[in-house]
Amino acid sequence: MNVTLRQLRVFIEVARLHSFSRAGDEIGLTQSAVSRCVRELEAEMGVKLVDRTTREVQLTDVGANLIASIPRLIGDLDDALREIREIGEQRRGRVVVAASPTVACRLMPEVVAACGRRFPYVTLGLRDDVQSDVVRKVRSGEVDFGVIIGPLGAQPVADDLETELLTTDSFCVVVRDDHALAQRDAVSWQALDGERLVMLDHASGSRPLIDAVMREQGVHARVVQELGHPATVFGLVEAGVGVSVLPWLALPVPSGSSLVARPLVPRAERTVELVRRRERSLSPAAEAVWTLIRELDARPEASRGAG
Repeated sequence: MNVTLRQLRVFIEVARLHSFSRAGDEIGLTQSAVSRCVRELEAEMGVKLVDRTTREVQLTDVGANLIASIPRLIGDLDDALREIREIGEQRRGRVVVAASPTVACRLMPEVVAACGRRFPYVTLGLRDDVQSDVVRKVRSGEVDFGVIIGPLGAQPVADDLETELLTTDSFCVVVRDDHALAQRDAVSWQALDGERLVMLDHASGSRPLIDAVMREQGVHARVVQELGHPATVFGLVEAGVGVSVLPWLALPVPSGSSLVARPLVPRAERTVELVRRRERSLSPAAEAVWTLIRELDARPEASRGAG
């Protein structure tokens, strides 16, 4: 059976208005075109759907039965087509993004909130993982894409992945407000010489970069604790275990704490980068979130509130 949507939509209007001419006026067809559509529908179905008189058109019993079902079926089809269009317009779907912890805690909450406002039918799932796991999950397809720390020295991006620069970030020293370094507007890397350090561990994307800068600056400091999350670092620094070097994205320090952050000079930068599989297209929803992240202002030092 080769029934067309056009025939069905014309038949609905004829049934509603009981007139070929009024139905034609409603949908922008001539009376003869409307009549032809109904005849073709009847021929295709092998039944008579309307009785024609000189004054109006009446549905047959078969036509009445058909008209009881068609609007619901067409409504379901319209809903399905609308959903497909919304997917194509980047407004519907599920997107999963993995991000390194310091990125996840500062940048990604704004992304999740902005996505909810701009794309209400996109479900955005966030995975906060250490850098090596972010790269692994992007490569395996467990997530749509990732947000990582660069430049990637200890974890190079292979030929199967591609990155795009998002923003830059630099480093600060976090100390208690009664520490001598807290009295300075900026702290030199050499001033860390001899200090006890509470650091993020080597699973962090920042740690290899910090170690490299300290070697370049000739800093001899003792790492007394290595931890996986900035919140634990803050607790140990506040307890007097040592001082810490962190990226600005790891801040702010906890509200009400005795901690302050000071910029380290000379300035050493890390980058924040988007990473995706090379030569693999993102879904329309994932592409929309990728673009949204690029548009957001991710510069943490523009609004330092570390004390």
